[in-house]
Amino acid sequence: KETNKEQIKIKPFKFKKNIRLSNIDFQFKNNIYIFRDLNLEIKKGEKVGFFGKTGGGKSTLIDIIVGLINPTKGDLLVDDKKVFNKENLSKIKSWRSAIAHVPQNIFISDKSLVENIAFGVPKKDINFELLKKVSKEAEIDELIIGDPEDFKYKFGERGQRLSGGQRQRIGIARGLYKQSNILILDESTSALDNKTEKRVMKNISEAYPELTLIMIAHR
Repeated sequence: KETNKEQIKIKPFKFKKNIRLSNIDFQFKNNIYIFRDLNLEIKKGEKVGFFGKTGGGKSTLIDIIVGLINPTKGDLLVDDKKVFNKENLSKIKSWRSAIAHVPQNIFISDKSLVENIAFGVPKKDINFELLKKVSKEAEIDELIIGDPEDFKYKFGERGQRLSGGQRQRIGIARGLYKQSNILILDESTSALDNKTEKRVMKNISEAYPELTLIMIAHR
């Protein structure tokens, strides 16, 4: 009897030990290699930064770690086991679901602060205590203080009332709200001043010692 794959529920991924790239090559269609024999290990709870100019391979590296693209050669291993299998994609989907990815450009819906942080979560299921916690850690609780409607604060169409730094901090709060094992900040602090960025990083490190943080930045 055939099983409808679309109905298979993705099991939560239990990340225990490490992420490892083993002998990775990545070659573009123009035959230019961006990686050759790359070996990298990121242990659970580590805070890792990738820095460099545009075109240096940072985003490609993240895409391989997340499992969005396959290397030309080599393997992505999590807890020393391969996560990609062409015959069974459930494991790689489970792995992706364990990761909270915060991009540089944050989508803001024309809704409340609550709905933008707990993005995609039905109103009845929103955890307000967690919302307050992650808002403070992301240094975005400034939008709550003094607002008579508290978390009902709205930003205008497409977030036009927000600065670039506020948008990114909402994105970081959104990533933290997911309570994932791995948080990827993909140029998502580029609009923050150095002091705010340092405070946010300090908050995350102190509040989530077991969280594996991977950060991409130019600076």
